[in-house]
Amino acid sequence: MKILVSFTVIIIAFITNVITAQNRTISATVLNVSSDTGTVQFGLYNKTNFRLKPLKSEIGKIENGKTTITFKEVVAGEYAIVCYHDKNNNDTMDFQPNGMPLEAFGAANNILNLYGPPIFEDAKFRVSDKDVSLKIKF
Repeated sequence: MKILVSFTVIIIAFITNVITAQNRTISATVLNVSSDTGTVQFGLYNKTNFRLKPLKSEIGKIENGKTTITFKEVVAGEYAIVCYHDKNNNDTMDFQPNGMPLEAFGAANNILNLYGPPIFEDAKFRVSDKDVSLKIKF
């Protein structure tokens, strides 16, 4: 009987751990937006879809040069966040004819490639058994 009770407790603990691991949140804050005009567009990516179609996306309203969003129900794994200041609210990042960005952007871990777009390996972070909170700089 003691073995059955112990086994049941272990199974319940395992199931609870699996369920809670699938319901993590990621909050991302940009503190240095140059103006309150427009919005900040955030994309959550894994390595496979990085800079393509995001797994999840959020739009942050800017107040006093700051915006915070939350991605909910994120399963454990490796992710990256890329965001940009959509000053003109056209839902796309604008570029000069030579390919240089016209709007500020940032990525998780605040490591930006000086000669091109963000790189997954620089922007990746792990979601496991705790919620994640990130501060991103433009």
